[in-house]
Amino acid sequence: MEVHDHEAAALSGGEVASLLSPSLFGGSRVLVVRAAQDARKDLAEALLAYAAHPQPDVTLVVAHAGGAKGRALADGLRRHGAEVVSAARLTRHRERVEFIQAEVRRLGGRCPDDAAEALLAAVGSDLRELAAACSQLVADTGGRLDAATVARYHRGRAEVSGFTVADAVMAGDVAGALEALRWALQIGVNPVPIADALADGVRTVGRVAAAGRARPHQLAGALGMPPWKVERAQRQARGWTPQGLVAAMRVAADVNAAVKGGAEDSGYALERAILELARARSGAG
Repeated sequence: MEVHDHEAAALSGGEVASLLSPSLFGGSRVLVVRAAQDARKDLAEALLAYAAHPQPDVTLVVAHAGGAKGRALADGLRRHGAEVVSAARLTRHRERVEFIQAEVRRLGGRCPDDAAEALLAAVGSDLRELAAACSQLVADTGGRLDAATVARYHRGRAEVSGFTVADAVMAGDVAGALEALRWALQIGVNPVPIADALADGVRTVGRVAAAGRARPHQLAGALGMPPWKVERAQRQARGWTPQGLVAAMRVAADVNAAVKGGAEDSGYALERAILELARARSGAG
């Protein structure tokens, strides 16, 4: 198949007419026009003229940002019967979780929230990699996924960061936090960002807990956080008391000082901080 891939701003109507003409030698042809909202008038007219009388061996793919700019072209293509595939940018954590669940469902499997969260933490946020991981997991497991299955298949690929450690300890998962910490240090993550993430986790839970009970999207603007982060902090805050958070803030300050020059062994300082944060959460600190 002969494929031509162009930005709309760099194409003219005459060029498109040539690219959309059937080949004299037969075979299929595809023309991809990206950023169609930037198309000039002659290009838009040529694309609409083709859409009105498409050729069986030529496929036209037009990518449009979906805004008001260039809307006449998008609406015109739709009127001529173009197949419309919505591909909105995923910006929220929850949208990525739902993307994973939809991919698994499309492949004939089932994926509960905890499995989708585990896969997102293990693979990262790139949609291509997530889709590939979903396909592989469904093929290998028959489609019944849970968090343990994801951990078994992706333990070696975990995208461990300081925030992985912080999320675990703020949720009360001490074993998970220590495991994530040791894995992060083993693969070369700098101790300083881990300590910073612990401080950010304590600070975030403290701010959200002090803001009172409200829906995440209502608090997001006032706190300057995305709604998904507020929602996660609200879940984590259920296990904390005000006194525990005060103790946790002292622990976060101490470990930051330790890893930035005050301790001989940064790894030990971080492990100790995780245990002290767990004590603060349980009320023993």
